[in-house]
Amino acid sequence: MTTFRPELHITAEEGILEGPAGVVRLGEENNRVWHMFYQYRPTPDAASRWGHNMSEDDPFSWYECNDAIIPAGGERHVRAGAVVCGTESDGGVDIYFTSNTDAGNTIQLARVDDVNGLCADLDADGADVSAAVKRLGQVVDATGEFDNLRSPCVFPGWSSAADRDSGHEGWGMLAVSGSTDAPQPVVLSSGDGRAWLIDGPLNFNGDPGIELDASVVAPRLVRLRDEVDGEIYDVLFITVERDGKDVASYIIGKLEGNTFTVVTPSQLFDHGHDFTRPRNTNYPRIAEEELKRYERAYIYGFMTNSGRAGDPTAEPNWASEGWANTLTLPRRVTLQHGHLYQVPAPGLPEAVDAAERALMWTGLCTIPAGSEVVAEVLDASGEPAARISHHGERIELDRFDGDPKQAALHDEDEDNITIIVDGSTLEVYAGGGSVVMSSRFWPAGGASGIRVRTSGSAEIFSEWRRGHTALGI
Repeated sequence: MTTFRPELHITAEEGILEGPAGVVRLGEENNRVWHMFYQYRPTPDAASRWGHNMSEDDPFSWYECNDAIIPAGGERHVRAGAVVCGTESDGGVDIYFTSNTDAGNTIQLARVDDVNGLCADLDADGADVSAAVKRLGQVVDATGEFDNLRSPCVFPGWSSAADRDSGHEGWGMLAVSGSTDAPQPVVLSSGDGRAWLIDGPLNFNGDPGIELDASVVAPRLVRLRDEVDGEIYDVLFITVERDGKDVASYIIGKLEGNTFTVVTPSQLFDHGHDFTRPRNTNYPRIAEEELKRYERAYIYGFMTNSGRAGDPTAEPNWASEGWANTLTLPRRVTLQHGHLYQVPAPGLPEAVDAAERALMWTGLCTIPAGSEVVAEVLDASGEPAARISHHGERIELDRFDGDPKQAALHDEDEDNITIIVDGSTLEVYAGGGSVVMSSRFWPAGGASGIRVRTSGSAEIFSEWRRGHTALGI
């Protein structure tokens, strides 16, 4: 029995997970199938490749399929990119990935005509890569100004930049060019997703609120309709490395050509210890539904206790269980007045109940100034392994390593808390989804329960517990 491997979060069965590569959600509303592609290495000294997991009905019941793409023809690594769907009648997906060779990086395309075939050869003797994935080759040509292209993010283009409600035409792409010492985000466009033109470097109209220096990693773009003013905005995710850790923030605005007009400057996406590299979920292109889908997005992130220069084999689960790093749970994300709100994806309480070791606690509270609600995650011996303290105007997550994380809350935010414990993962939602904190931790012997107390005038007027134990000491 494993102690630290989560049941509801995706990890590599063996090896080092290096981040999400792409997610698609297919099927009818009550019969959804999720496909998660991720970058990983089977062993610490192996080349990076794309793994693939599938879950039916909900995004929590994953099983591993054969790898989607592995290095071939002189490739040193196959690194992350994007997975996008065609029309519903098309039934397939396009996989954009980064091919790394001794000569540098290029953006390549692979095609899956029948997504159901991705797991069809799971039991085939000697097969370690899916036969359903067909490589089509390089799709972006380097220029004298922009070379070493990598990390593609692909999204539908607009029929009219001035009227986003008029629908879509063609495709857009964000990518990174240049050396790792001087990365340059660039914008590309295509009519068919096959032939791409470089529109130019990503420029900002207005202050983005963050410096795009040499530590920029894989920018991403997600579209959401603001629930306050009804406008569709672009949410630009920027990941940078600071003090040896990746930090993910987002900027609200509108991308036209290669210029991003800033509406709301950079804000931190996750306030925990170990979140980085957010990725959105893509769907088939159905004209009458696409614009409606911008009412929400489902976003995953990467939970790692080490930066790009760190050592994931230092995680306690590597020595004892042979795997490192994990993805977050999916978040249902909405946009309200220039700020993202994140809540767990539907079906999580039922998934926690079906799991063997996961825990979930939700409390609706009143926390006046000078009061607090404290929740402690207990290890196997009943000792605190992490502490979440809600003070009304701020929340703190302390895993007792000398580096507690805090986030501010506002008077208009609801005084509620949701805590999910799954193996060595800890995710906290507060303020009606205005604050999320994701951290890795390693409770001795595994988590045994969540103990909650109040102080001052704080009151918990409603609470729910789900999972393998209802322990509430």
